Amino acid sequence: MIKHRIILPANAHLLIDEFMPVYDVSEYHETRIRAEIESVYDALWNVDLGRSLIVRALLLMRAFPSLFKSDEKRDVNLNLESLLRSGGFVLLGEARPSEIALGLVGQFWRLSGRTCAIRAHEFKAFSEPGFAKAAWNFSLVEAGEGRTRLATETRVLCLDKTSKRRFRMYWGVIAPFSGLIRREVLRTIRLEAERAASVD
Repeated sequence: MIKHRIILPANAHLLIDEFMPVYDVSEYHETRIRAEIESVYDALWNVDLGRSLIVRALLLMRAFPSLFKSDEKRDVNLNLESLLRSGGFVLLGEARPSEIALGLVGQFWRLSGRTCAIRAHEFKAFSEPGFAKAAWNFSLVEAGEGRTRLATETRVLCLDKTSKRRFRMYWGVIAPFSGLIRREVLRTIRLEAERAASVD
């Protein structure tokens, strides 16, 4: 179930290595962007990922239904801040402009996802049976000539045999959609960073 990470400089994946050095599943995607690394980093934090109908449909409606409550605005800006505020993610670490790492704990195979509210310093030690932990990072590497290599990796660690069995069944169904979401996220960030670079 592991897709090996394409080789990146060590400082581009220090955080995800620290918080999840061992895992059951890894999914990796990357893109090249015609913009400076600092501009890409800013776009990563600020871009509305909901611009992509694919991301909004597959990510929000499945994983973060709370963002669609009646007392919320329907045109909520779906960026990293909103994921940290309402999506159950915790910011594990930030090393500008090389890496951002987010964490999530839950029972992802359930319709609700049953996420657990934890703090960053609790993530590594969390080991409650019946749950899985996910670490999601973005890595940025200067590629020369004003270009940036942007990559994202998701790692999942199941915390007992039962959760591993359930997650494998779940992953067998959603893996193609998971990959599509991540490719769309990278594409949306790339378009925003390149748009901003062309204005400058």
